[in-house]
Amino acid sequence: MILTVTPNPSLDRTYGVPTQARGRVLRADGERVDPGGKGVNVSRAVAAAGVRTTAVLPLGGAPGVLLAELLGAQGVDVTAVSIAGQTRSNIALAEPDGTLTRIDSTGPELSREESALLLDTVRSCAADVAWIACCGSLPRGPGPEWYAELVHRAHAAGARIALDTSGPAPLAALAARPDVIKPDAAELAVAVGRPLPTLGDVVKAAEELRTLGAGAVLTSLGRDGRLLVSAEGTYYGTAPTPAVRSNAGADDASLAGFLIAGGTGPEALASALAHGAAAARLPGSAMPTPADLRPDQVHITRNPPLDLPLDGF
Repeated sequence: MILTVTPNPSLDRTYGVPTQARGRVLRADGERVDPGGKGVNVSRAVAAAGVRTTAVLPLGGAPGVLLAELLGAQGVDVTAVSIAGQTRSNIALAEPDGTLTRIDSTGPELSREESALLLDTVRSCAADVAWIACCGSLPRGPGPEWYAELVHRAHAAGARIALDTSGPAPLAALAARPDVIKPDAAELAVAVGRPLPTLGDVVKAAEELRTLGAGAVLTSLGRDGRLLVSAEGTYYGTAPTPAVRSNAGADDASLAGFLIAGGTGPEALASALAHGAAAARLPGSAMPTPADLRPDQVHITRNPPLDLPLDGF
């Protein structure tokens, strides 16, 4: 069982458009409505792989009802925390070359009572859970210490926890010793306060976060692949995606693949790469099934060359 927590979920509408033209009417050639939010996507990918998953979500209004219905149809159990505000809706425009333009709503503000209830609900659902994945930015209301409290409660329930968030929240949570954190290279650079132009720079930054409390650091490097730094060693992997249709949810599918494979070591990294690459070949934020995976195309290296330059970082 993999439990996910998404503090600020959404309904995601994706429209296929031939091109962007500012100030003009765009005719969509396709439309998708998907449950959204990083943790929600992790649960969707876990369910698509045939593994049990429960999504704990603060939900409100008609969008919240529809989101829960869509998840149920995809095999995801939903434990809803009712909130006074309305679940947000996001819009994405997908071009044929894979370019994705997103318009993300801020979302509702959670009261102190709603924030506390969300924590209590996670704790009550955590029995017999192998992993808890808490993903996405915090909504308005709870402070960055909310994630640290979640880590404490996960460990008290006997579960391991993976965090995928940005801003001050991940650094605030490090003292609670999360088992895995999953920044991308840009977020990792912000965390250590310097640019990371080479793979060696990323490795050093990941090791710094491990000294602050992270058990393992799984870093997305975009087109350059993924890096795992943990007590077991340093592993770097790549998987080709020559026909990218949409990057929406690809990193979330990658985290799902990592946790499905046990959440540790090179086998889990290989699963992360296979799931992320498969998601990038699918439309919108569709999640891959086992039939979509191409594990034979994944390449993993232990102790990779540290002078490897990174594209865009």
